[in-house]
Amino acid sequence: MYRSIVFLFLSLFGIASAYGQDANVAQGEVVFQDECSRCHVPVEMDARLRARWVGRTGGELYNLIRTTMPAETPGSLTNDQYMDVTAFILSAGNVPVPGGQLSSAELEALPITPGALASNNTESFDWTHFNGSEHSTRYAPLDQINAQNVGNLQIAWMFNTSSFGPAPEALSVTTPLMVNGRVFLTAGATRNIVALNAETGQIDWTWRPDESERFDAAPRKGSGKGLSYYNNDGQETIYTITPGYYLVALDATTGREIESFGDGGWVDLQQGLRLGPGRDDIDIGMSFMPMAIDGVVITGAAHLVGMRPSSASNVKGDIRGFDASTGDLLWTFKTIPEPGEPGYESWLAGAEFTGNAGVWAPMSADEELGIVYLPVESATGDRYGGDRPGSNLFASSTVALDYKTGKMRWHFQSTHHDIWDWDTPSAPILATLPSGKRALIQTLKQSHLFTFDPATGEPLFPIEERSVPQTDVPGEWTSLTQPFPSKPAPYDRQGFQEDDLVDFTPEIAALAKEAASKFRFSESVFTPASLFEDPKDGTQGTLHLPSSTGGSNWEGAAYDPETGLLYVPSRTATSVLSLTHEPDVSDVKYIQGGSRTPSVQGIPLVKPPYGRITAIDMSTGEHVWQVVNGDTPEEIKNHPLLKGVDIGRTGKPTRSGLVLTKSLLFAGEGVGGDPVLWAFDKATGEVAAKIGMPGVVTGVPMTYMYQGKQYLVMAISSRGEAARIIALTLP
Repeated sequence: MYRSIVFLFLSLFGIASAYGQDANVAQGEVVFQDECSRCHVPVEMDARLRARWVGRTGGELYNLIRTTMPAETPGSLTNDQYMDVTAFILSAGNVPVPGGQLSSAELEALPITPGALASNNTESFDWTHFNGSEHSTRYAPLDQINAQNVGNLQIAWMFNTSSFGPAPEALSVTTPLMVNGRVFLTAGATRNIVALNAETGQIDWTWRPDESERFDAAPRKGSGKGLSYYNNDGQETIYTITPGYYLVALDATTGREIESFGDGGWVDLQQGLRLGPGRDDIDIGMSFMPMAIDGVVITGAAHLVGMRPSSASNVKGDIRGFDASTGDLLWTFKTIPEPGEPGYESWLAGAEFTGNAGVWAPMSADEELGIVYLPVESATGDRYGGDRPGSNLFASSTVALDYKTGKMRWHFQSTHHDIWDWDTPSAPILATLPSGKRALIQTLKQSHLFTFDPATGEPLFPIEERSVPQTDVPGEWTSLTQPFPSKPAPYDRQGFQEDDLVDFTPEIAALAKEAASKFRFSESVFTPASLFEDPKDGTQGTLHLPSSTGGSNWEGAAYDPETGLLYVPSRTATSVLSLTHEPDVSDVKYIQGGSRTPSVQGIPLVKPPYGRITAIDMSTGEHVWQVVNGDTPEEIKNHPLLKGVDIGRTGKPTRSGLVLTKSLLFAGEGVGGDPVLWAFDKATGEVAAKIGMPGVVTGVPMTYMYQGKQYLVMAISSRGEAARIIALTLP
């Protein structure tokens, strides 16, 4: 309340008390370099203004800067300096400042409008985070590549990862960054880091971790998903988490380890972990990057896949914040609480023995609110939780923390007592709706989409706790209710009933019914697993949609700040929730096992489409359009049972990676797809271009502008070849 009153007061009187002087862009650049450049770079201002300031005024921006900046000493500059730096930030964000200066009245009333932001003439636009910015919108305000010329794209450069070992990596899912003319990417199973020239693709520097035994024991090998860039008081830094679970800081200009950080650039993340009782092994690693924000580096945790865990006791996925300069530990947030801590009461048998509940997905952050948003996974194990009765906070939740202290601001648990592997799989999206209202958007594997006030966690669309099916597995515990958003509607299929069975022809329909007869159907996305060869009914498990890999997953979604549309890629793939008792494998009473997902002689058991992209209006919660992801797979199109049958485009059971620009939505088909890049009209979903590629687009695409030229960059993979990074541009 106090801050709101102060903001209102300054909005009314802040600029009026600035003695009517002009705001000067050139003088503001000097102030920016002196006071702001340790945390910010001018090229990020376009994205920041688009994400949060469209439709607001220069006066509002001035008042925010005046009351919150510099972060350490807000309000310490003069009125003249604040006006000048506001003018510079507007100019750096492509809002025209005629003649390089504005009167106080002009600044007060200046509208920050989409038409005033980045255009074809933008010389530079950096892609500074895995999802574009710390807000995770995957949006770039660029339109040099548009519907009229996208079909003319050609290869600007291609980088082959074959020389990065210990053996060439055939599949890469990395997303590069581009900052200040350098493209940063990961390559090879040991997670080497490479810096390339953004125009030519030539190598600038490389770095290779040497982890010996730690690498051999790592649960998450491979090049991973990407890196974190942070301008730390003028020290350009790349942060990575190695397969052996070290946090490493590199000089972004040279690739050398920053000696003042940790132990010669390294912080051992295995130190200080809460191990599972009775176990001294460390089942923990990471394939995503940390989050670096405002002097703090926040690290997550990933474990081995928990479908068939060796034990119900496991290392806990604590989230930690480190000083960005020294590597010193600042705080630890315990996603599995200890006695006396909030949430402990939700573990009815105590939480000391259990594990997981890490953050293996990318995070997002809001510097204005001082919050980092955590997408937290489920607890041990993925299919049976009889050892951990209760709702199990903060597993399978979205958690907002004060990133300076690690204190929780708010949380929302999207799955109570998760036994479906419904991990929170993607970075929450910080969006500014066309009305100016701010929203935090969380996509989920089960194809639910929840929307919150970023500051308080209050739902923007009502959420209902509804009754759900209960377990009949001996010893299991299930929640009587689960949360359902009233809007938007699910963006992919949920549950599995008889009318979901494929029926291209009467023969196929009969075969599908026969294949499904051995299984239970599921009436809800929260129908529990059942036993393999259940003694009560002889069934072999429960047919379920979506599968534990989605729906949507870590690729996340893309948000358009101009229209308020959200674009979500998802897949429709049947899974079987089937439990077996295997004491030689696990001390957990039941683990996933027994049945494979049935098909009709290789035709998926479920009706198409198998993959899709859905556009959702986040102002109304209504679906706007939906398109299939890809053409019909050749093995289905040419199947003997379908000879002479036209089944149309089915899409593929893959998850697309998206990047969004001012006019186009770009989508690769993802792992298992065809070697093409799709360009869609973002307003209608109509195909603007289908671009043949030298390999399948397996990484999530990104885009940047360098020296007046727009590039699209992505990882591509081909069977039997080393993965490559490819950059496309116009002739």
